[in-house]
Amino acid sequence: MADFVSLFSNNDPENISTAVQLLLLLTVLTLAPSLLILLTSFTRIVIVLGFVRTSLATQQMPPNQVLIALALFLTFFIMAPTFGEVYDEALEPMFNEEISLDEAYERAALPFKEFMSKHTRQKDLALFLDYSGAERPESVNDIPLTSLIPAFAISELKTAFQMGFMIFIPFLVIDMAVASVLMSMGMMMLPPVMISLPFKILLFVIVDGWYLITHSLLESFS
Repeated sequence: MADFVSLFSNNDPENISTAVQLLLLLTVLTLAPSLLILLTSFTRIVIVLGFVRTSLATQQMPPNQVLIALALFLTFFIMAPTFGEVYDEALEPMFNEEISLDEAYERAALPFKEFMSKHTRQKDLALFLDYSGAERPESVNDIPLTSLIPAFAISELKTAFQMGFMIFIPFLVIDMAVASVLMSMGMMMLPPVMISLPFKILLFVIVDGWYLITHSLLESFS
């Protein structure tokens, strides 16, 4: 602990530079949850899974913990090539003191830029580039993260809502059919959701819904 304190109290320029780099590294680790949400496939996955539960109208089934855990593991599975490239090209050389922290940051940013730019709409990226007054990038490496991250986030939101809309349609048809039958029978006081819930669960199980949802998510990132 004394060595850690002396690192910041020492006036040696080299020690001060090391202290600043350490502070930056701690800041990045603090922001890791936000980075995981905004720089990876997590946003799209967790929103689509949320739409599945809402369309089924099963209240808290599956629980939030299950959906978040599933979204995390799917995110790690999809992002495994990107994470592996970051480790091989940036983290491992930095740990071996072959490159500096600045160079490691540049190398680590490139795989994420390539992933995000692949799934970002040009319209969304142009919005933030025009607002910031930045020049049109000639390559993926030239795209500033300050513009790419929010553009990627709103692109993911749109894609997730489009997938959610397609998920809602068959369950909405079941709700409408059940409501029409109940009205024709004069059973106005019986909630249609209570009657349609078993049919929606049955349909979801028959078509192997979790497999189809997971397959669609994986294919959307291929």
